[in-house]
Amino acid sequence: VIDQNTRRMGQLIDDLLAFSRLGRQELDKGRVDMRELARGIAEDVRRAEGDRPLDITVNALPAARGDRALLRQAVSNLVENAAKFTRGRTPARIEIGSRPDGGQTVYFVKDNGAGFDERYAGKLFGVFQRLHRAEEFEGTGVGLAIVQRIVQRHGGRVWAESKLDQGATFYFTLLES
Repeated sequence: VIDQNTRRMGQLIDDLLAFSRLGRQELDKGRVDMRELARGIAEDVRRAEGDRPLDITVNALPAARGDRALLRQAVSNLVENAAKFTRGRTPARIEIGSRPDGGQTVYFVKDNGAGFDERYAGKLFGVFQRLHRAEEFEGTGVGLAIVQRIVQRHGGRVWAESKLDQGATFYFTLLES
């Protein structure tokens, strides 16, 4: 128990440090091939999940302009969350895609996992905010706050839609430039 709590505290400290650095870090903006980025993340997540059947679909995604390392972290956090919250599903399905919305692109990560009650969607992106018990799903409650900070640093916004036990979809936009 002590070892487990020590590891969890270490992860929490690492996550908080990463979160605090995001506000000061200079953005290294350039063209980012979002489909290639998402495919790499999907492969990493599949590998981390081992033998577990996990169907990850990466649709055609338009390129973005942004800091590749930070965008990779944001998308990775979303896909890792989707993998975590689909653990009770067979088969687990995750879709990474996009859709046009007016003059901008909306990227999304959709899963068929545990979902959440939309009444509490506003709490999702706060530090230490969890909508599921730690015994159900591991994590520090900082990952979505990191996603939000990265997206905001890119001039975009992030939001989520879900129904309890019917999966979730996380959306984000980036400032087109």
